Amino acid sequence: MTPAFDPVGLEVRWDRLASATDEAASTMLRTAFSTIIRESNDYTVVLMDRRGRTMAESRAGIPGFAALMSSLTGLVLARFPAADWQDGDAVITNDPWIATGHLPDIAMITPVFHRGALVAFAGTAAHSPDIGGTPALGATDLMSEGVLIPPLRLYRGGRVEPGVKDLLLANVRLPDPLWGDLEAQAAAHAVCRRRAREFLDDFGEPDFEGFAAEVHALAETAMRAAVRELPDGAYRASVDADGVEGHPTHIECAVTVRGDRIGIDYAGTSAQVPFPVNSTLNYTRAYSMYPLKILLDPATRTNWGSYRAIGVTAPEGTIVNPVFPAPVVARHLTGHLLSCAIYRALAPVLPGRVIADSGGAPALRVRFAGVDDAGRPFAQMLFANAGMGASREKDGLSTTAFPTNSGSGSIEAFEVASPLRFVRKELRPGSGGRGRRRGGLGQDVEVHNPTRRPVQLVVLGDRERHPALGLDGGEPGAAARAVLDTGESVPLKSISQLAPGASIVISFPGGGGFGAPEDREPDLVLADELGGYVR
Repeated sequence: MTPAFDPVGLEVRWDRLASATDEAASTMLRTAFSTIIRESNDYTVVLMDRRGRTMAESRAGIPGFAALMSSLTGLVLARFPAADWQDGDAVITNDPWIATGHLPDIAMITPVFHRGALVAFAGTAAHSPDIGGTPALGATDLMSEGVLIPPLRLYRGGRVEPGVKDLLLANVRLPDPLWGDLEAQAAAHAVCRRRAREFLDDFGEPDFEGFAAEVHALAETAMRAAVRELPDGAYRASVDADGVEGHPTHIECAVTVRGDRIGIDYAGTSAQVPFPVNSTLNYTRAYSMYPLKILLDPATRTNWGSYRAIGVTAPEGTIVNPVFPAPVVARHLTGHLLSCAIYRALAPVLPGRVIADSGGAPALRVRFAGVDDAGRPFAQMLFANAGMGASREKDGLSTTAFPTNSGSGSIEAFEVASPLRFVRKELRPGSGGRGRRRGGLGQDVEVHNPTRRPVQLVVLGDRERHPALGLDGGEPGAAARAVLDTGESVPLKSISQLAPGASIVISFPGGGGFGAPEDREPDLVLADELGGYVR
């Protein structure tokens, strides 16, 4: 195919469209009500061609979400054909089997019209502060986890569909923050539409078809070239995790390389469970493709073409492909582990490029909810990060999210939005696994309830009994734990209460080390001791 654009011109255009998604993301961050979006970056923004294939993705937010937007939009278009869309429409859904894997994430799709013609779609997904339901880690189906929104029009021709809005807000406890965040998503879409039209006007293009073909081909070619550098073969690994009582998690992973294609299969993985750690297949695909993308082709911008060389399969009825209506609210406790399995499988052929297990795979989340002393309800999710795994050349990054990209957010914003107080938030000495290269450190976060009322405490974590493992002789990082000021341990998958005047310390795990500890250079050993990184 003869390129329609010269390389420099294509880069200029691609950068401009990516900048439009970044601007839209900034708009959403500045207008969102919840700290989950504006502080912890739990969102994505993309621009897609008129068939719903991503062309440009925001460079902040959750990369795994962006990987889902093309398949999601394709399913939405099957329900709402292109000819039925109007300027100002918006379709929303949180169906875990087609969107981002659990009910709190609401995806929104809007069309982009230019001179009367449908030329593109904008998409966002963001974690809502409340989606209703009756939180219970012993839930046996999806219905108790919140309101299930099939693909529905929230806006039609720029006007809110009042019935949809009323039904949604009548089924949540925090309607104002929920609606405020949906309006923030809509504001991000308005930026995408405006910048997309300006793009076409400034470059004299009638639509995005030529541009989309170029960037899709470029991303696909780069990824296939990276896959071809791997020796053909089948590479296997397994990962064990705590799971839930009586149902430990076991993930079997086979990575098969054939020419310029790479397949990942999870046959042999644990059966789905009646607890919310199941990962829907679309979420499993996203958190399989993203770790491969950054491992094999980290330099090329990501779009729909980046994933064409990757296939992901999993037997139906497993924790990585559960059957509806399995509970899935904590699907990340399985999905985030997939990066560990994939990297361990590829370690023999890419020893200098993979990292040891990260403590934040899976992420540890803690939700606090209640009523303050003035009678005002609140609900806040604590986003704080564990240590990353070490590589052959470098120590793991401390308190850094992986494989997600969520931020910790500011404790000041958390305290403004709730009556809770942070006593301390500090690096956790000795939590990084020893090795020639040390695993990244986790952190200790102490939260105090100064109110006269108990606060609901929902802990969603793993690695209490299965810490992040090292590679090539590296040692595991420290395990996760949560301990009340009474000395009582809080299980990492539990719902309890933080009593008035009580405090809890959440200890985030460290990453695994890489290489034998005795091979660490003496000056780095001394620096660790002086810096307080080791005990």
